[in-house]
Amino acid sequence: MSTAGGTADRRSDASTPERGTDRALLTIALILVLGALAPLLDSTIVNVALHTLGHDLGAPVATIQWVSTGYLLAVALAIPAAGWTADRFGARRMWLVSLLLFLAGSLLCGAAWNLGSLIAFRAVQGVGGGLMLPILQTLLMRAAGGRALGRLMAVVTLPALAGPILGPVAGGLIVGHLDWRWIFLVNPPICLAAFHLARRHLPADPPGRAPHLDVTGLSLLSPGLAALVYALATAGTGGPARPRVLLPFALGAALLCGFAVHALRTRPPRRPLLDLRLFRSRGFSASAVLLFLSGFALFGSMLLLPLYYQQVRGASVVTAGLLLVPQGIGSLLARPAGGLADRIGPRPVVLTGCALTALGTLPFALPLHHPSALLLGAALVVRGFGLSAANIAIMLGAYRGIGREEVPHASVLTRIAQQLGGSFGAALLAVLLQHALHTHAPTEAYALTFAVALGLTAASAVPALFLPREG
Repeated sequence: MSTAGGTADRRSDASTPERGTDRALLTIALILVLGALAPLLDSTIVNVALHTLGHDLGAPVATIQWVSTGYLLAVALAIPAAGWTADRFGARRMWLVSLLLFLAGSLLCGAAWNLGSLIAFRAVQGVGGGLMLPILQTLLMRAAGGRALGRLMAVVTLPALAGPILGPVAGGLIVGHLDWRWIFLVNPPICLAAFHLARRHLPADPPGRAPHLDVTGLSLLSPGLAALVYALATAGTGGPARPRVLLPFALGAALLCGFAVHALRTRPPRRPLLDLRLFRSRGFSASAVLLFLSGFALFGSMLLLPLYYQQVRGASVVTAGLLLVPQGIGSLLARPAGGLADRIGPRPVVLTGCALTALGTLPFALPLHHPSALLLGAALVVRGFGLSAANIAIMLGAYRGIGREEVPHASVLTRIAQQLGGSFGAALLAVLLQHALHTHAPTEAYALTFAVALGLTAASAVPALFLPREG
């Protein structure tokens, strides 16, 4: 009896530190998620409010779009530097700096006196947002040390999926009942709470190396990424076959190719801004491709679904946002997929998630006249579940087998893949929808565009086959 009791006591004592460590890790994850919620909500809220901003500031559509485009360009410029700043100054310190930048940008946007000042202050927000998300991933991966990554990804991916659901509702309520400045003034309370909690609970940065900045790499990668994002944003609003789209696209592609050559030729002791040798890992390469394609499914749906409910179903902005809530419910229901991916590996979870995302998209891709609200709501639950489960497992596959010193590089590369995928997806689907609306009734036009999104989701099964199968 005493031996058994002693054994039980020892087991309990041995498991206590692990439970304490898991609890501390979950606390870190929740604090980081709180901070990331601000930029991810902000983007969708601002998109909903662009028409109101143009009316109140007396600006045409082509000009007011720069409120969004300027933000996206600042994000694109900041993302490549996130990994180096985390190594040079410490990931915790830079997370706090990114929160303060986004907070300052939000306050300045709320105080903007004209359109020019608003666009400039949105760029400040963009720098903070561009640094924030890659550094979030770096902090979490380092704190986890390879433990329970799937369950952590289930927490970390929540803002990216909740933002498109909550943003339209919040944006519609603000536009309908408050001054446009509150679009930006909803952010400071979130940033302040996240900053306070991060100062108290995030572990201090360990002493590390202070690598020299790869100036050549930064001067190639940041402008190249920004040029591509600008070209795609412009293509999405006015069509791709124009010099103002083709020229920055060609310039961006050339700069990115130049960066790839430079990074692969850089040899120790010098270090490239991003280590592209990570793509030698089959799992990381497959995850990067999947993150690019998931940008089509996630950010493309941000564009299509609210417009579908407004233009085909006749819903208001607020009602359209509320009708998207089932997709958020599906995303929440998929949280256990992280633990499952830890046990059985990311490949089967991603394949199942892609299949469910395609199934949930199917009713929107069929030219049905007045499908029932119950059918569409159920489809969105399935779609949200599949999309969330797939994203969780994809991120797990990206970090599987990555060393601690490679984490900042992996964080930036995965974020670039998502950013470009989202920009490509939104531009492609916007152009397709514009052309389809010129030749078809709205029901058929949206069905054709959703069918393309469905095909891209199905194509994700190919790179998913290269993900690790085992847990």
